[in-house]
Amino acid sequence: MAFAYRFRTACRAVGGLCLAATMAFTGQPAAAADWRDPGLKALNDRLSEWGVAFSVTYIGEALGNASGGIRRGAIFEGRLDVGIDIDLEKAAGWHGATLHANAFQIHGPGLSRDYIGNLMLVSGIEALPSTRLYELWIEQSFLDGRLLVKVGQQPSDTEFIDSRYDDIFVNSALGWPGITGVILPAGGPSPPLAVPGVRVKAALSEAFTAYLAVFNGSAGAPGPIDPQISNSNGLAFRVNDPPWVIGQLKYNYRVGAAGLPGSFAGGGWYHFDEFDDQRWTASGLSQADPLATGDPAQRRTNRGIFAVYEQRLAFSPLDRAKGIGFFARASLSPSDRNLISFYIDGGLQFSGFSAERPDDRFGIAMTYARISDGARGYDRDVQRFTGIQTPIRDFEAVFEMTYIAMAAPGVAVQPVFQYVIHPAGGAVNPNDPTQTQRIKDAAVFGVRTTITF
Repeated sequence: MAFAYRFRTACRAVGGLCLAATMAFTGQPAAAADWRDPGLKALNDRLSEWGVAFSVTYIGEALGNASGGIRRGAIFEGRLDVGIDIDLEKAAGWHGATLHANAFQIHGPGLSRDYIGNLMLVSGIEALPSTRLYELWIEQSFLDGRLLVKVGQQPSDTEFIDSRYDDIFVNSALGWPGITGVILPAGGPSPPLAVPGVRVKAALSEAFTAYLAVFNGSAGAPGPIDPQISNSNGLAFRVNDPPWVIGQLKYNYRVGAAGLPGSFAGGGWYHFDEFDDQRWTASGLSQADPLATGDPAQRRTNRGIFAVYEQRLAFSPLDRAKGIGFFARASLSPSDRNLISFYIDGGLQFSGFSAERPDDRFGIAMTYARISDGARGYDRDVQRFTGIQTPIRDFEAVFEMTYIAMAAPGVAVQPVFQYVIHPAGGAVNPNDPTQTQRIKDAAVFGVRTTITF
């Protein structure tokens, strides 16, 4: 009963953004109001002795499109994440093994889907409303922890093409990169859909770590049905689709007398399925040609290469685990079978800049996704065959600025601003009867509240 009461109270705070926002911006110390139930903490302490740890996180956000996009408006969406981790050695005597499972309850409309129409979703929690299993895997440790093998339903975005400095941002592309989130079937293994797979992580030395994973190639059934609908509860456990393989090698180092940490990761991925050509049909005619019939030409397999760079630029005088961090990521894929052929992003994260608010963070970042030559060629063909000067898509970019204020232990309030440039690459505005106007750039304002129980 205590937990249920705390959860209802927290959700009211999220919806109103009142108590937490007041505490965050009046400078009240975070330690002044720990609302979490001491009885629940005591239970977690007892369970940890048995190797069991529960986690509950609620993210609620109010986001509004102030100008541009398809139409102006605002939404409230949320995601409840309930998880469990079990140390199987403590719980069952299975040496070196860990079990993890978590589930999402997702609710609310999406700002990108309903108001902007862009490719790189404004929020990383935007998804069709559902209650679904997300992760269910076992990880086994070998060689004193230098080799880790994870088997089961799992995402790829927490280890591959990832940076420690991108976790502050709200836009989905600043988590799982915009290119893989758009061109892979079902967006690849990332929220809200994980897939069965096997991941191997090997510490080759103090400096080098290698990662290799094989995933089922899609979270949903083949065909036009949205995978979030065909696999609505996360229990499809598909294993027979053409696989997706990804690998990377990460090098860690330190710079200068201060020993500023940095890393560079490079790798690639390969998908064994067939992919639609962006421009041509199987008969060799343009998909825009009125004489064309049949399906798009099929291109066997797909692939990509990527690199991730991150560097601590300065230590905080308050805490060497904090300071100024920089990251940049880039990726390339073939132009004929992908809507996006080149992607790059980068940003800065600032932490430990205030003794009064030691856990607050600030971040700025930018993404750029280039529309492929194949898709641009199709747009030119549309102009040629219809005589209408429809826009030729070129790129989509997003600028984000955000601040995380710790309002209380376990409660973070996060104002965010995003500016979306050329939504959907500058595609035709569906509300324009002349079919000649692009979707206008969108200005997004909002507040995210994250509550960790």
